[in-house]
Amino acid sequence: MRQAGDILRVLVKKMPDEVLQDYFGDLSPAQVRKILQDAAAVLAPPKEEKSRPSPQANLWQGKDRDWKGKLKGTTLYLYSDGASRGNPGEAGAGIAILDEQGNELVATGEYLGQCTNNEAEYRALLFGLAKCKEFGRGRIKTHLDSELIVKQILGQYRVKHPNLIPLFKETMKRFADFASFNVVHVRREKNSRADEMANRAIDDQKK
Repeated sequence: MRQAGDILRVLVKKMPDEVLQDYFGDLSPAQVRKILQDAAAVLAPPKEEKSRPSPQANLWQGKDRDWKGKLKGTTLYLYSDGASRGNPGEAGAGIAILDEQGNELVATGEYLGQCTNNEAEYRALLFGLAKCKEFGRGRIKTHLDSELIVKQILGQYRVKHPNLIPLFKETMKRFADFASFNVVHVRREKNSRADEMANRAIDDQKK
C-alpha cells in the first residue's frame, strides 16, 4: 500500500499537464493532481518528521560526555572558594567540579592579584561557572562556604559594597545561562578542595 502511495506521489510531481489533459479531458490537470494527492495520502500517509531538538538539546540529558573523564547524570556540582591573605591582599580562586557519581572532573585555581575576601569569593564563583559552561548549559548546584555571598545571591541580603555590585550582577547573569541552578551554604571543611586550589594558586604565583 505504501509503495502504491509513493508511486502516486511521484506521478503527481513528474507527469506533464498535457498527459493528464489527454487522459482525463473532463478534469483540469490541477483537479487530477489533487485527486492523486488525496489517494496517495490514503495509501501511504506522510511519514512523521522527527521532532527537532529543543533549544536546550545541548544540555546534559543523562548521557555521558567526554571532558577529562565521564560526566554522569544531568547535574554538575560546583564547589568554589576565594582566599585573600590580608583582606585585601594576595588572593586566589579555587574550584572543584563533580558529577552526580562524585567523580571529580575539574580541580583548579586562579591567581586574582590584590582583592578582598568577598571579592575573591565572587570571582572564584565566576571562574567556576565559566568552567561548568564548558560542559553545556544543564543543571548546576553550587556550594560556597561564604554565607554572605550565598544570601546575597538568594536575595536575602542586599549587595551594598560598590566593588561587589558588578560582580554580583555578572554572577546572576552567568547563572541565567544554565537550565537551572541552586546555591547552598556549606561548612568550610566541606569546601576544602576548593580552598586548597585557591591557596595553591597564591602559592604558585610566589614561586
